[in-house]
Formats: sequence, C-alpha cells, structure tokens
Amino acid sequence: MALPPLVEPAAELTKDEVERYSRHLIIPDVGMDGQKRLKNAKVLVVGAGGLGSPALLYLAAAGVGTLGIVEFDEVDSSNLQRQIIHGQSDIGRPKAESARDSIKEVNPLVEVRLHQTRLDSSNVLEIFADYDLILDGTDNFATRYLVNDAAVLSGKPYVWGSIFRFEGQASVFWEDAPNGQGLNYRDLYPEPPPPGMVPSCAEGGVLGVLCASIGSIMVNEAIKLITGIGEPILGRLVIYDALEMTYRQVRIRKDPDTPKITELIDYEAFCGTVSDDAQRAAAGNTITALELKEMMDAGKDFALIDVREQHEYDIVNIPGAVLIPKDRILSGEALSELPQDKPIVLHCKSGGRSAEALAALHRAGFADAVHVGGGVLAWVKQVEPDKPSY
Repeated sequence: MALPPLVEPAAELTKDEVERYSRHLIIPDVGMDGQKRLKNAKVLVVGAGGLGSPALLYLAAAGVGTLGIVEFDEVDSSNLQRQIIHGQSDIGRPKAESARDSIKEVNPLVEVRLHQTRLDSSNVLEIFADYDLILDGTDNFATRYLVNDAAVLSGKPYVWGSIFRFEGQASVFWEDAPNGQGLNYRDLYPEPPPPGMVPSCAEGGVLGVLCASIGSIMVNEAIKLITGIGEPILGRLVIYDALEMTYRQVRIRKDPDTPKITELIDYEAFCGTVSDDAQRAAAGNTITALELKEMMDAGKDFALIDVREQHEYDIVNIPGAVLIPKDRILSGEALSELPQDKPIVLHCKSGGRSAEALAALHRAGFADAVHVGGGVLAWVKQVEPDKPSY
C-alpha cells in the first residue's frame, strides 16, 4: 500500500536543478513534484561506513536537499574495501568530513550537516528532531535499538539495513505510519542476541559489494517515502543472498506482546558487548600485549591460545600461539587439549571473544587462566607494528 508523501514540495527548482535532475523529471511517477519533495527533504544517515557510504552518495545524487551525517570515527585503510565514500587520501581523517567532501563532489547543491558525536540517549532525540527521515546502517545492536526507540518517540520513519558476509537485510519501520500498519524494529527482533553470538562485520567480515546492494535498497525506500510513490517495504523484511543471487521477503507483523516504548534506556547495558560472566572473568585476569611480550622474553612456560578462526589466524598471528577457536572451547570439545600443568593465556582479535572463552575456562577449573586485553590488534600496535592489522 502506497503511503502519502513524507515531505511537502519545495517552491521551485532552479534551471541548474532541472538540468541536473532531468532523468528523474521525465519519469512520470517522480516528475517536478517528486523532485521538489526530494529537494525539501531532510534525511539523517547514522554512520558513514559500509551502508552509509553508498546511501549518502545516492541520496545526494538524487537531490535530497539536506543530508545529516552522524559519525565520530576516522577513516582506516581497512574501510576502503567497502566504504566507497572515502579514499586513500582520507585515511586518518574524520569520516564525517571525508563523507561531506565526497558528497559535495557529487552534488554541491546539497546542504550537509555533520554530527561528529557518538549517538546516545542524551543526544539522539535532539539530533533526530531536525530531520524527516532516518537511515540506519550501523553494525552494532545497541545503536540499532537506540535508533529504533528514538524514531518511535519522535514519530519518524526510518530505513534499516544490515550486512554480514554474503547476506544483507533491509526494511522500513514506522510506528506511526499513516496506513495504521505501524511497526518498529522490536516487532522483528524483540531482544538482542546474547553477547558474542552474532559477530560484527569487524569480526566476521563482509563482501564489499554487498554494501552497495543493500545501501541502494535503503535509498530506494527513502525516495519512495519522501515522494509517496510505490509501495514501501514497511511490514516486510527483504533478505538478499549474494552467493545464491536470491531475494526473498518475510512478512513482519505487529507483536502484541512488545512493550510500548515510552523512554530511552541504557542500550549498552541492554545489549551488552560481552556477557556478565565474561566481564567477571576478565576482571583481574587481563594482561596487556606488552606484558605478554615480557613473559615471552623472560622464558616463562605457558600456553598461548588463539581463540579466533583459521582464516583470521592466517592473516596475522602471535608467535607461538596455538589456534583453538572459541566455539570449541565453549562447547567443551577442546578442553581436553589444554595443558593442566602450565598457565594458559588466551587472545582473540580485540579481547571480546577471549573474555568469553576465559569465563568458560574458569568454570572448567582453569582458575589461573588469563587473557590479553586488546588481542592481536594490541600486539601488532604495541609489539610488532610491521605485521598487518585487520
């Protein structure tokens, strides 16, 4: 079912705008009226990363008059495999500023507003207030629930996308949709998964071009909402499998048991980065990468266990580390492979997975086991900077 246009049309298009957007204007369903609505629209994109990059570029090219960018991170070389709004010369620059400059190259007529801050419960409602529509391309659950709840409280629609390895998902959520079929993210996912169950893109990887596939779906939905054309995917979850080259849809229905959203909460606590058991295990049982190096240099006898996956180990590893993936430790399968006569030191990429494995070892009786805070990334940065990071 089509929805009414989200935005009123601007008064006029200039001669330059008519020429720039002419391929839109000759589409009967868009025309002058639709393009004026795009010109008058204010869209906020949360994140200028994998999904935010293509989304921002295509929103700008389409003629969305005002684009807001929420982003506090800096460009890293590992971003360039998928975050096409940034380039080699942008490494080390704030992502928001890099994205702004790229947008201006695509369309200097667009007003770009930067929000170079971490989105949280203290600022999200104020930031959302100035925009008609939100696009959420973040890759952590705390921010997803924050964006959802703030959109509900603000009465605003938002387009959501998610990517992981070869699969992407997208949908539209709008609690106060004028067709009476309002939904929010909690109707699809009432609660976040247990900490550590779903790896982030930084842990599990993502096919770079998948960002363009899902990002373009998100922009397509944004244009439909702004102009009132077509049928938005409100109430539908689109799932794309890049390996099989298939799209399928799952109907989303209002969950009557979902509590009404009346306030913002502590989303880091709600979602958790690591479990309570892992936090307790790591407390007082964490060493630094430099302390690990000192143990090696002193000739101490201990077992260094890498709990990452084989493909991560192949990228970079710490000398002497034995690979035993986390899941084999959590299942108990690998416990018999661990030495009983020497201390055990665990590490992963950045510390989260090794903390989960550490908790399992403590429960299994390996009371003196410790883990390396910051993982192999800290090792590369502090001990072997000539090795690659990822």
